Amino acid sequence: MRCLAVVLAMGLLAGPAIAQDTETLLAARRAAQALAQAAVALQEADAARDRVDALTRTVRAYEDGLAALREGLRRVKIREQSIRLAFEAKRAEVERLTGVLAGLERNPEPVTLLHPGGPLETARAGMLLAEMTPALQAEAEALGAQLEELSLLRSLQEGAAATLADGLAGVQEARLRLSQAIAEREPLPRRTADDPEALAAILASADTLESFAAGLTAVPLAGSDPEVPPFRDSRGRLPLPVEGRVLRGFEVADAAGVARPGLLLATRPQALVTAPAAATVRYAGPLLDYGNVIVLEPGAGYLLVLAGLGQIFAAANEVVPAGAALGLMGGASPSGAEFASDAQEAGGAERPETLYMELREGGTPVDPAAWFAPQRG
Repeated sequence: MRCLAVVLAMGLLAGPAIAQDTETLLAARRAAQALAQAAVALQEADAARDRVDALTRTVRAYEDGLAALREGLRRVKIREQSIRLAFEAKRAEVERLTGVLAGLERNPEPVTLLHPGGPLETARAGMLLAEMTPALQAEAEALGAQLEELSLLRSLQEGAAATLADGLAGVQEARLRLSQAIAEREPLPRRTADDPEALAAILASADTLESFAAGLTAVPLAGSDPEVPPFRDSRGRLPLPVEGRVLRGFEVADAAGVARPGLLLATRPQALVTAPAAATVRYAGPLLDYGNVIVLEPGAGYLLVLAGLGQIFAAANEVVPAGAALGLMGGASPSGAEFASDAQEAGGAERPETLYMELREGGTPVDPAAWFAPQRG
């Protein structure tokens, strides 16, 4: 429960600007609960009937929790900077206030109220001081509250270190166990295999990812489709295959002026890649200079291409359910210090991995954004 307390504290103690963001708090609470439960799930996964499924959910729970923790640290840092900037802007006023308060503490009230001009001036000074005192007290209370909040924010950042270390170690162990469980699992159901000669010819002739996908489209699988709802009914409701954000949209040119008919997703190193829908794996392996590529057929006439994975769990012709682990992104997971440093950078200094995703309908690329539900972050 330490994970839950830390992440909730980040939302609830980080000032009015954050406390008013109800949706962020709800998302952080859900993810924090998932992170707190992930450690328990990891220990129970070995006893689960389907270890692969249990470990897949555990890895995703850790990733959700760490994402919330990262966002919480970022918001804490922003709030701390905001308070410091406010102090700097009002430095003179704060110094004047503390000087007046210190003077009042050193001098007894009767002495302070005496005026060399006599009783009348003493009365006037007393009236003036009586009017000033509530304002001074209010300013002092506001200053004290901000100083207390600043102290809490510092403690919060220091206390997050242990939670962060536990979370990073946990997700690494879960990924390792997942890889082992997939290697030991019973074979998945398989569709009738592609003609090996036809596939070899497609691989030999393909000079781009687009031409390879087009070649697969021209050679449909034999046999009937898996018993799943029609893929077209999933439009607008599919989850992204990986936790990340869209770096470049459909047909948007990159720095070199090259536009691709798919989405480029920025992900964290070693992020888990899962199947957005039940599908047949048409291809899984290295392809040209795209790294590891997985081509899914979620329904007749549709192909979903995922390129840039670091490690692949799926095999050609396997029928995978929605949410099945397909592989991991490449790169090295950051250390605790690197994670915290990146999290506290307002713009995020983290160096992401990238996953390219292309959806084809009837052999023609279509914008995947219309098929996938909006994602957090």
